[in-house]
Amino acid sequence: MEQSKAKLLLMGRSGSGKSSMRSIIFSNYSAFDTRRLGATIDIEHSHLKFLGNMTLNLWDCGGQDIFMDSYLQDNTDNTSANNNKNHIFQMVQVLIHVFDVESDEVLKDIEIFSMVLQKLRNSSPNCKIFVLIHKMDLVQISKRDNLFNIMMSKLKETCSMYGFEDVKGFPTSIWDESLYKAWSSIVGSMIPTIGVYRKKVKKITELMNLKEFILFEKTTFLVVCSSSEKYDNIENDNLNIENMDPKRFEKISNVLKTYKQSIYKLKANNFQELQIPEHGIYIINLNDNLMGFININKPEWMNFNLIENNLQKVKLMFSNIEKES
Repeated sequence: MEQSKAKLLLMGRSGSGKSSMRSIIFSNYSAFDTRRLGATIDIEHSHLKFLGNMTLNLWDCGGQDIFMDSYLQDNTDNTSANNNKNHIFQMVQVLIHVFDVESDEVLKDIEIFSMVLQKLRNSSPNCKIFVLIHKMDLVQISKRDNLFNIMMSKLKETCSMYGFEDVKGFPTSIWDESLYKAWSSIVGSMIPTIGVYRKKVKKITELMNLKEFILFEKTTFLVVCSSSEKYDNIENDNLNIENMDPKRFEKISNVLKTYKQSIYKLKANNFQELQIPEHGIYIINLNDNLMGFININKPEWMNFNLIENNLQKVKLMFSNIEKES
């Protein structure tokens, strides 16, 4: 099994919510738990295991002006301190830059973003850029889309100035499922063997004539892939997604993560599986790193023993998937 590492920079002004979202996604915090978090001092490093064979090297960079100035200043000497600061922007696979919708210094926020992009252009020109327009719950629902579109238009223009044409943005809040959508996309963009998982999910969906099959990473409950994604620009013919909730992936992530937190607080056994057979829904443990959400088409037509037998076969197909990749 080939090991892979990916360096992520998490940046943004102080108070924008960077550490809160990191703690919710990777440390099983609830949104309420994040209230006890303090400001990040300088840089906090996290080495996060993902899917068994992948390590996310997350650099959470403190957003106070004193730290931002030290990261972004032009260092012309070769002192140890300056070398360490320059090292921040080297070998970066992904930048996640967080913007606070409540900020009253938007122009300065964008100026700092520009300086970060300039550093990355020089040190990591192939870096993927993600921007999160955060705390959207504080904006009136009727104004959210317009605010997001205005911000993204300006940020894409800024990225283009530094040679970063493919920038992705998400409106986010710690109080709803939007955070899971954003981080699933971010982490999913770095999985080198994503093709192996997609082929397996597509094959199982076709063999079992499933309504939907969603693959989750076990610790974070981030979506790895699903049967409703496009493969080679061809959608799954067996899937009718017109009547499905477009936010179902992140909602499922949110519900499962909350359920897992509740079990942990009750000091009960770890969450393993969940079955709702009358609706054809099965959430199963596939291996040490993956869980599957399976929605069976017309479950009333299928024998319970046949369903159980098929689920065991699915588990077997995923038991050694890391070795295949």
